[in-house]
Amino acid sequence: MKKTSLLQKANSEQRTARIIGVLLILAMISSLLSGIFLKSKNATDYLGAISSNEYLIFIGVLFMLVLTASVVSIPIVMYPIFKKHNESLAIGYIGARIFEGVCDFIMAIASVLLVILSREVLKPGAPNVSYFQASGSVILGLYDWISLLENIPYCLGAITLFSMLYQSKLVPRWLSIWGLSGAVILLIRVPLDIFVFGPLALDYLAIPIFLSEIVLAIWLFIKGFKTPTDESLSIQSEEKK
Repeated sequence: MKKTSLLQKANSEQRTARIIGVLLILAMISSLLSGIFLKSKNATDYLGAISSNEYLIFIGVLFMLVLTASVVSIPIVMYPIFKKHNESLAIGYIGARIFEGVCDFIMAIASVLLVILSREVLKPGAPNVSYFQASGSVILGLYDWISLLENIPYCLGAITLFSMLYQSKLVPRWLSIWGLSGAVILLIRVPLDIFVFGPLALDYLAIPIFLSEIVLAIWLFIKGFKTPTDESLSIQSEEKK
């Protein structure tokens, strides 16, 4: 009975690993697609571009909301497993990703505000376009800076995640080290963009952590977490009798 219970627990953790893998992939895909559909806001005549491409903006906002939901769901699904290894870090991971999700939600709202502003420009008797351009510049600035600063909770969350994976040995340690290195590299980017190059100037520094998360997602979906073999489960069961 004990062996059966242990096997059921292992199977449950493998199902959880696959769910996490799917959520990681969903978060990455929605992040990429939201960026693609929201790119029109960066055009020179961005209010005109937004006005003629509202449907693209709303699709981008939809993907941004999917990203928000995925980002918040990942640590919640992971919590039952990670709390057995380090409950404080598990709670910290939830906090970091909720903060990240809030940033994504703010960017979604900013995009909707730009659509509303672009509609106001087309109304009869609307003030001079420069008036709306000034307001739009403020919203764009908010979007760009939030997009940069959200890397802080994202990186802290990634460092926490891969640290727990390293300590628990739930995935190969080379994968945990890769993720930790990528998160640190991306975190270094934040002060460089703020004080030296400007927002979003060093996007390529996100490549290492992005690739490591892809590998992690595929690993979790295919192989799941490392669990004791049937033989070791049998030994543990016998020892507890």
